[in-house]
Amino acid sequence: MKLTENEIRQRTWEALAICTEGIPFLKEPLTPIELSEGNLRPDLAARITLPEGEQRILLECKNVGEPRVARNAVNQILRYLERYPDYYGVFVAPYISPRSAEICSKEGIGYLDFAGNCRLCFGKIYIERKGTGNPFAERRDLRSLYSPKASRILRVLLNDPKRVWKVEGLVEEADVSLGLVSKVKALLRDREWIGEQVDGFALTEPEALLQEWSQNYRFSKNDVRDFYSLKSVPEIELQIADVLAQRSVKYALTGFSGAARLAPLVRYQRVMAYVDDTQEDVASLLGLKKVTSGANVSLFTPYDHGVFYGTREIGGILVASSVQIYLDLIGYRGRGEEAAKELFGQVIRPRW
Repeated sequence: MKLTENEIRQRTWEALAICTEGIPFLKEPLTPIELSEGNLRPDLAARITLPEGEQRILLECKNVGEPRVARNAVNQILRYLERYPDYYGVFVAPYISPRSAEICSKEGIGYLDFAGNCRLCFGKIYIERKGTGNPFAERRDLRSLYSPKASRILRVLLNDPKRVWKVEGLVEEADVSLGLVSKVKALLRDREWIGEQVDGFALTEPEALLQEWSQNYRFSKNDVRDFYSLKSVPEIELQIADVLAQRSVKYALTGFSGAARLAPLVRYQRVMAYVDDTQEDVASLLGLKKVTSGANVSLFTPYDHGVFYGTREIGGILVASSVQIYLDLIGYRGRGEEAAKELFGQVIRPRW
């Protein structure tokens, strides 16, 4: 839920007071200033009295702190400072990401958020606090960007980040609506994760996108069921490939099974595969026994067919894309995170 203008102003004063209260040589409390000259006027202004004299601050407050918004706010503050050259400019938002903070710092503008992150640098004052996560994350925004169908778009972009796309081409490739592509494009643009070009747009920050997606992804969104087979792991995987190919059932190895074929250092003892059919039917074809413990086979019915995007054949067996395998591993208990990082370092990052 977005804050009202009055709520933002109130919380700005509170955050600024907290940020400056630890300065031992402040002579007087923070004092608001009214700036009423002309139409070019910042949201708030304040006065701080220091031993060497008075420091005036102007603050531009926004409801979100995404990089694109931060950049616009910084440009606005720089215009204010042309009129009020004796002031120090500060950008304020409920949460300011590291990327937004970098934008401010590069232009000599301070920043302050309601999560506790800040950087104020004027006179003999230098205050910097960072590393606090975003408690104001807009869940609706995240649900929109990482919904099943929106994720199809992300897979396409991450499959080849350098490729330039037109909206219409991405609609066809991802098999989604024009409106959804436009919405996802806007969300990525606000984060400054895409770059606009004359002939389209391309992903510019694939690592940032994959990191945020992985934080909002759960492999358990798929219907996951566990089974046991007396056969060895390699035998089971070959059997899956042979039997399902004969019956034209779509499948793809993922998790440890997929990662081991892309990053050979990954070790594992459980087969993991997407199957585009009911697990019981596939289990019956493969002679698997359903178990609640001691499983060595996990079959996933996908939450969306997008998981099969980028599937390729390796050694006669279909394997999910490296991005999909990474997502399935990063939050998996045990050695999943370790395997995901190995996959990222060996395969995904070098390709980007």
